[in-house]
Amino acid sequence: MTSTPRSRLASMRASCALAALGLLVLSPAHAKTTDRDQPMNVDASHFDGFQKPNSVSTLTGNVVITQGSLRATADRGKVYFDANSQISRVVLTGSPAHIQQLDDNGNLMQGDAATIDYQVTKDFAVLQGHASITQQGRGEAHGDRLTYNTQTSQMTGDSGGDNRVHMVFKPKPKSGAPAAPAGNVPAPSGTTTAPAGNAPAPATSTPSPAPATSSGQP
Repeated sequence: MTSTPRSRLASMRASCALAALGLLVLSPAHAKTTDRDQPMNVDASHFDGFQKPNSVSTLTGNVVITQGSLRATADRGKVYFDANSQISRVVLTGSPAHIQQLDDNGNLMQGDAATIDYQVTKDFAVLQGHASITQQGRGEAHGDRLTYNTQTSQMTGDSGGDNRVHMVFKPKPKSGAPAAPAGNVPAPSGTTTAPAGNAPAPATSTPSPAPATSSGQP
C-alpha cells in the first residue's frame, strides 16, 4: 500500500502526539540505572559466528538475552559487534519476540513485537510489527512501531497508513473518603429521642400517717 501525503501527515501527528505524551507522562520513571553496567549474557540452542571486530553472529532456537533486570527472548537473533568486538546491537525475531525491564521503582515494562531491534550502545529498542508495550501502573501503547528508551523508559510510536497508535493511561488511585463525624449520624428511623431536660420528673408518693393506737383503758 502506497502512503499518501495525508496518511504520512497523520502518521507524523500520531508519532509527535505520543512522543509529547511520553515526555509528560512517562518520563518521571527511569529504567534501572545499574543495568547498563552489567555484563550481557546471550544464550541460544545454536550460535554461529565469532566475537571479532565488525562482525555479525546468528542465534537460533530459544534465544535468551539478559543484562541486569533486562531480559529478551526470541526464536532467532543476530548479534552485531563493533570495532572493539563489543556487542553494539541485537536484532530479535519471534512470534512474538519479547523484552522486559524493571525501572528504579521496581515497576516492570514488558514489550512484544515481531521484531525487536535493541541498540545496546544507544540505549533504545525498536519494536516493530504488532508492537505493544505495557508499563506497570502507568499504561500501555500499541502500534506498528514503538521505540522504548532503556535508560529513561520514554516511549514514542507511529503507525503507517490508516492505522493508529493506541494508548491506555491508568489514572492514579483515589484516596478513600473520610468517615463522617460520629455526632452527625442520624437517629434510626421511627425512633424519637426526648430533648434532655424536658422529660417530667417521676412522681413520688408520700407515706400515709400511721393509725392511732389506744392506751388500753375503756
